[in-house]
Amino acid sequence: MRATGEHTAAVPIPAPPQLPAPGAVTEDAAEKERRRRRRAPRRTKQAAAQQEEPAAAAGPRSCRSMPPMHVSAPLDAEAVEEEEAAGTSRSCPLLPTPSPVEALPVAGMGRGAAGRRFFQSHWPEQAVEEAIKGGNAFVGKFRAYCTIEGIPVDVLITGVAQNRAIEGDLVAMTLEPVAYWTRMKGPNITCNPAIGEGSAVREVGETNGNHDGKKGQTDANCRFGNCSNGQPVSDRTHYRHKNSGFSKAVTCENGHATVPENCGKDSGEGKSEASRALHRICSMVYSNPSRRPTGKVLAIIKKSPRRDTVVGFLAPFAVCPDPEQQKNQMSMLSKRMNHRASSYFSGLILLLPTDSKFPHMVVNVSTLPDSVRNHLEEGDAAKELVAARISDWNEESLYPCAHVIQLLGKGGQVKTHMDAILFENAISDAEFSPESMECLPDICWKIPQEELEVRKDLRNVLTFTIDPPTATDLDDAISIEMLSGGIVRIGVHIADVSYFVHPETALDAEAQIRSTSVYTLRRKISMLPLRLSEDLVSLNPGVDRLTFSIIWDIDPHGNIINRWIGRTVISSCCKLSYDLVQDLICSDGTKFKSASSLQVHGIFEQDDVIKSLRCLYEISKNLKEIRFKGGALSLETAKLMIQFDEGGAPCDSFRYERNDACFIVEELMLLANMSAAEVISNAFPNCALLRRHPEPNLRKSREFEAFCARNGFELDGSSSGQLHLSLSRMKEKLKDDPVLFDILMFYASKQMQSAEYFCTADLISKRDDWAHYALSVPLYTHFTSPLRRYPDIIVHRTLNAVIEAEKMYLKHRRSLTGQNGFNTASCEMMHGCFTGLQFSKDAAESKEGSEALSAAAKKFKVPSPDNLGEVAEHCNERKWASRRAEDAGQKLYMWALIKRKEVLVANARVLGLGPKFMSVYVPKLAMERRIHYDEVEGLSIEWLEATGTLVLDSCRNRPPQRRGNQVKYRAFEEVAMMVNPSESIFSEEDEESGATEAGCDTAKSVLLSDEAVKAQVAPAVLPLVIQYLSEIPVVLHAIGGEDSALDIGVRLYMSSYFK
Repeated sequence: MRATGEHTAAVPIPAPPQLPAPGAVTEDAAEKERRRRRRAPRRTKQAAAQQEEPAAAAGPRSCRSMPPMHVSAPLDAEAVEEEEAAGTSRSCPLLPTPSPVEALPVAGMGRGAAGRRFFQSHWPEQAVEEAIKGGNAFVGKFRAYCTIEGIPVDVLITGVAQNRAIEGDLVAMTLEPVAYWTRMKGPNITCNPAIGEGSAVREVGETNGNHDGKKGQTDANCRFGNCSNGQPVSDRTHYRHKNSGFSKAVTCENGHATVPENCGKDSGEGKSEASRALHRICSMVYSNPSRRPTGKVLAIIKKSPRRDTVVGFLAPFAVCPDPEQQKNQMSMLSKRMNHRASSYFSGLILLLPTDSKFPHMVVNVSTLPDSVRNHLEEGDAAKELVAARISDWNEESLYPCAHVIQLLGKGGQVKTHMDAILFENAISDAEFSPESMECLPDICWKIPQEELEVRKDLRNVLTFTIDPPTATDLDDAISIEMLSGGIVRIGVHIADVSYFVHPETALDAEAQIRSTSVYTLRRKISMLPLRLSEDLVSLNPGVDRLTFSIIWDIDPHGNIINRWIGRTVISSCCKLSYDLVQDLICSDGTKFKSASSLQVHGIFEQDDVIKSLRCLYEISKNLKEIRFKGGALSLETAKLMIQFDEGGAPCDSFRYERNDACFIVEELMLLANMSAAEVISNAFPNCALLRRHPEPNLRKSREFEAFCARNGFELDGSSSGQLHLSLSRMKEKLKDDPVLFDILMFYASKQMQSAEYFCTADLISKRDDWAHYALSVPLYTHFTSPLRRYPDIIVHRTLNAVIEAEKMYLKHRRSLTGQNGFNTASCEMMHGCFTGLQFSKDAAESKEGSEALSAAAKKFKVPSPDNLGEVAEHCNERKWASRRAEDAGQKLYMWALIKRKEVLVANARVLGLGPKFMSVYVPKLAMERRIHYDEVEGLSIEWLEATGTLVLDSCRNRPPQRRGNQVKYRAFEEVAMMVNPSESIFSEEDEESGATEAGCDTAKSVLLSDEAVKAQVAPAVLPLVIQYLSEIPVVLHAIGGEDSALDIGVRLYMSSYFK
């Protein structure tokens, strides 16, 4: 571990603070602080002015990653009492909370200016290591909060306590005393500017080889979603499962979490200081269930790659129209930039990142590329999107310094923003290198005869693929055979990419760097060269292909009675689409709509395919029923899809629901992934690449529970299975109100954390943490999509090693059988000692078995635990980056579609109300937004807190201003779109575009204006009375894009004759 703290010679590195004395934060201290706060308002005006003067010198306060610090807030006596009552305040490993950052003199300042230090210096590496070892500091990923393994909630870090950490940095941080912890917010305050479901939905949806449409570029769909509160990556907090060590230390009594009395006594025996510290903090968390821990960053251990991929707009320092204020602002900022001489201030410019998680940045004009400087001289730079990286940020600078790399193009254009999306997620769409292409076989390559001889030949078994109609990279196929006794033999056959992509080659290195294919609706960036993914390896019909197969014998009840895993050769007889399969399994006999679409190659007929599909459908239903009885969770909802016209511009959007054909594939791919995980983790428990899914975020789970309780729903979230049953009961109860159920699913998805790849060696002592929450299985991995996911290639190589070791071991056992004259290994040889349903631990731990596994691992170059951990971390980062890109691409095209239509009307449901803003949910887009209505000219607000009612009405006179206050009222049009009842907001073209045509099939359309006409979305009138869960009409509109971050805004849709 290496702390990358940046220090200047002028500022000495402070020694790490010592632990607070016992009882450092007491009730007396809290009372003194409260008294000081009560005296504060009685200051004279002169003292107040003197106090505000240095604050004004701070320059603009729009640094979005640094909200106001809370550390100067009065201590909460109630929290202090709770802390002491819990018996943890004297032993909790909390460092002293810093006082608000003061102006510290800095030597070496030019012109005698008094220097300031806005942040504390980062701790040196040795001090950080000692603090972590002693339990006084913890390591976590920074995302405006910190994720610390072992703590059930995320730790909030705000203001200067962030200490120059950037989204994605690995940081060392410490917790503040409980008195400073913030109170948990209710679900009505949460606002998610994203579209879609939570990570659990996508996680299960991806298991079917991307059969939701990603394989087809034009009908690919992406989830906008929580996308973690607007972030493409979900809010990941604690990796705990119900059987983990943490959960064992906590029990639930009468719905409240408590820590057993003997837990604290036993926790100190044989454990490190860090482990005991974690246990004490967990006790404090559960003793204060309404509070969220807060902390501060001590050092940056590993810088995030996102520091090198910043996208934004250039702007002058003054963003205010007042020239005098602009001059003062520039003067004050020049004093603050004391790490650079003030004489160079005229050569600085602001960079405003489009990602709100980044702070504003400073760019030296002299470092700009010539093309950007030319645009600056012409005055067009404000509307140009630029790519940059953070070059420096020390404690004496309020803003980080950035270096502009290139000019992306004019803002507001789809291509420019798409290029920006790829850049800020470090996704390269460059051609593959010549060295990588040289690793591919010749154009005239055919399967070698010797390869056919060592593989199981399944070319005469009925096999087919099921994919979207536009798919070109077919990496999975399904086969079926009818055996005696009602037994059905089903096979999943995956393209054998590992045969072509060898370890330690240029092609393997480039595939690992890319790690995943990226789909952005109109664009596909492949992980592998197209000649490989769409030709040599793709399971196209009527040609022989090398595959990796898992075959099961399944009885009529869905029970698996036998399993075989190995390398095969197949020949698919047909390529099926989901719609065609749905038609075939639902047709009432020999007739179906798309007979001409079913083209069968080889020895099989159409009737064979139809019969097999219907049999597969029945088996998949049994498998799905068994899986959900085992505790699996489904958060399946309709997905938002975008349609494009012939010119490639977005023209419409619709909600897409998966049909039964999708679930056939999904169940079989899930089964294959679980089988592969079981085999590789048993054979190589220290170097298997698996995929885990933690339990839901505890804080968001509480919010969801509160949301359900408020609306009269019983929720049991004790396990994934119970959560699924609760949601099923809610769905039945809300069959007449599907919108409310969509909202429930929306919130249920938001509490889910992201699944991630991991090396088993990293959690070898925490086997319970290997589990997958949503699937409710102890072992899971990715095996079924090696054409678009690099982890699948690693799993294939590991399976190859297991199969090779099994052959070597059984060969040795056969030789012993021949010598001794008796058959001691018949069972092992019949079902496979390493790949069969029953893993032979004795065989694996025997001298012959361990030697065989070791030799096979070297032959197929299975990564070592250290290397595999790094590969897993990189694949996680790339997968989250691809999700961010896909979600951002979805949002971009939705923004372009709304901008093109100008006016889009929809109904919305109110999720939260208050005196200043409301949160609304737009069901058509599965999108949550806020509408702020405070300080609006011509609008009066009456908030009845007792009944939770809001009354909006027109106001002719401006509300009286408080003395000394200058309130800038916003225009009414910023909050609502007002129309005259006699006018229509729709153009004649919209009204004539098919709204009145008989038989027009637009049932799935969610954005066409004609649907708004058909649905009769009537505007509201003033006075408007709004309550919780009321339905209100809204107008969606496109925001920004040309000179600021693009977004989708929502306004009230209202009507008045006095417009």
